[in-house]
Amino acid sequence: MARIVLKFGGTSVGDTDRIKNVARKVKAEVLRGNQVAVVVSAMSGATNQLVKWVNDIAPLHDAAEYDVVLATGEQVTIGLLAMALQAEGVKARSWVSWQIPIRTDGAHAKARILDSMAAGEVPIVPGFQGLAPDGRITTLGRGGSDTSAVALAAALQAERCDIYTDVDGVYTTDPRIVETARKIDKVTYEEMLEMASQGSKVLQTRSVELAMNHHVRVQVLSSFDEALGSDLPGTLVVDEDEIMVQGIEKSVVSGIAFAKDEAKITVTHVPDRPGVAAAIFGPLAEANINVDMIVQNVSLDGSSTDITFTVPRADLARAVERLQKAKADLKFAEVKADTNVAKISVIGVGMRSHAGVALKMFETLAAKGINIQVISTSEIKVSVLVAAEYTELAVRALHTAYELDAA
Repeated sequence: MARIVLKFGGTSVGDTDRIKNVARKVKAEVLRGNQVAVVVSAMSGATNQLVKWVNDIAPLHDAAEYDVVLATGEQVTIGLLAMALQAEGVKARSWVSWQIPIRTDGAHAKARILDSMAAGEVPIVPGFQGLAPDGRITTLGRGGSDTSAVALAAALQAERCDIYTDVDGVYTTDPRIVETARKIDKVTYEEMLEMASQGSKVLQTRSVELAMNHHVRVQVLSSFDEALGSDLPGTLVVDEDEIMVQGIEKSVVSGIAFAKDEAKITVTHVPDRPGVAAAIFGPLAEANINVDMIVQNVSLDGSSTDITFTVPRADLARAVERLQKAKADLKFAEVKADTNVAKISVIGVGMRSHAGVALKMFETLAAKGINIQVISTSEIKVSVLVAAEYTELAVRALHTAYELDAA
């Protein structure tokens, strides 16, 4: 008997027919003899409607009451799914976050869930939310249900956490852009973390981090496949050692990710002296604005330089405002902003032991006449910033160059 956590996203439970379909998939795992716990999101569109109502009432709202309102979306879903499972002849019980209780790290939920499983029930719990230390309901942000499911799987020491979504796995790139993209059978935590942080929307970044830290095997698969349960395996996200033990040879490059929600900022004629970079990025950090790619030009006159970096496009206005407020102290010339950019990333653990990956990327883009504006690297990733209009051309060209196209 295996212990498995199943998570179903908003599109998977988007209406009552889909909830009934989810119930059949859960039942299939129960009939296999598995102990099953289920985490669900709010029905697709429900959270957006709740946010709209909050903003209609009070655009500058109380954050604590905002969480109370948004947490109701999952409460509807867990009750409906419990009833759908009962109609299928499966013992099931829904639990709202304060009943268990679900704390931020998920570990406190273990005893109540195990008791429910021992009683032969399928416990159904809400994702996206938990209790703060003061006992108030708090939400985990968009994609938080993935994190909830992985945290629960870690606490229960589950064999696997299955994330059901609207795609049947992790692909070498977005198949809507590259028709020849391939589904990846197994991908390492490190690769999945880079993919998630570089633009892939399949898994939420925090959930991958949590899975890697607690060695939770995660499977991404579609809730819309005809097969029930896990008859059609998706993509497994696992330790690199597990892949190597099975003798599977990893490709040098596993995937191409892209993000079109970035903005580029250039601060010109910054005094070239110690402490200036800290003075520029300090106000941004205080405003919780995440800075990604950074490049500083070589000072030609020995007295000033330019610093270019990227931020999420949604934070661009706040970032520019913060920098303008610091202009008198920093004594730079101006702040230039550009939203017409996209970040393209080549990702793969094979880069650790293979030279020439970056060179191939640069040559491929050059052959297509695509200018590179900024470059950043990590041990298993090379990212470049290009003009947004070249996004699809760049992704297709790189996908072919690294021999990722399906045969």
